[in-house]
Amino acid sequence: MPYRRLPNTDSSRLKALHGALEKGKDLTPMDLAFKQGTFQRVRSFLPKWEKAITEHKNTYDIQIKNNKEYQKKLKKAKLYISHFIQVVNMAIIRGEIQSLVRTYFGIEEENSKLPSLNTEADVIEWGKKLVEGETQRKLKGHTPVTNPTIAVVRVHYDNFMEAYKFQKTLQKNHTRALSNLADLRDEADDIILNVWNEVEETYSDLPEDLKREKSQEYGLVYVYRKNEIGRISLFKDNEQRILNL
Repeated sequence: MPYRRLPNTDSSRLKALHGALEKGKDLTPMDLAFKQGTFQRVRSFLPKWEKAITEHKNTYDIQIKNNKEYQKKLKKAKLYISHFIQVVNMAIIRGEIQSLVRTYFGIEEENSKLPSLNTEADVIEWGKKLVEGETQRKLKGHTPVTNPTIAVVRVHYDNFMEAYKFQKTLQKNHTRALSNLADLRDEADDIILNVWNEVEETYSDLPEDLKREKSQEYGLVYVYRKNEIGRISLFKDNEQRILNL
C-alpha cells in the first residue's frame, strides 16, 4: 500500500499550493474536494509564500554575485598589507631603520615573521595597525615606508572595508529572508495538510486505487515502499509472461 508524502522542499510546497489554488478557481464550491475556508487560506497565503521564496533567491543571488568582487578586494588588501610588512623587515635587515620600528605596528621588536592574514578579522586588524602605526611614525618625523607607501596600502584597505561592510549587509538581508521563509513553512505545511486531508476525506468511500487517482488530480503524492516496488515489478513481469504465452 503506497503512503502519502507531503512536500518537503520549498519548491514542492509552492507547487502544491499552486495546484490547490488552480483547482479552487476552476471548480465550483460544490465540485471542489476541499473546503472553501481552506481555499481562502490558500489564496491568502500563496502571495506571501511566493514573495518569501523570491526574496530568498534574490538576496542569495546578489550575495553570490557580489562575493566575486569582494574576494578580489580582500586579496588585494592582504597583498598590500603583507608587502608593507615585508618592506619594513627588509629595511631592518639592510640597517636602514631600527628593529624598534616594528612596535609601531603592534609587532614585537625581534619578530620578523609575517602575521597571519587567513581571515577577514586578521586583515581588518593588521590593516588598521599599519595605518595607525605609520601615521604615528610620520608625525614623529620618521622616514615613511615606501613601495608601497601607507597611502597605497590604505586605498586598498579602505576598498576592502567598504566591500566588507556591504557584503555583511547582503548577508544580513539573506539571513532575514531565510528566517522569514522558515517562519512561513509551518503555515504552508498546515495549509497543504488540510487540503490533502479534506481531499482524501471527500473520496474516502471510493476504492483505494480510485481514491488515490482522484486525489492525485489535486496534487497529492503517493509513494511505494521499496519492498512494494519489488512486488509490483514481479507482478508486472509475471503478467507480461502470461500475455506472451
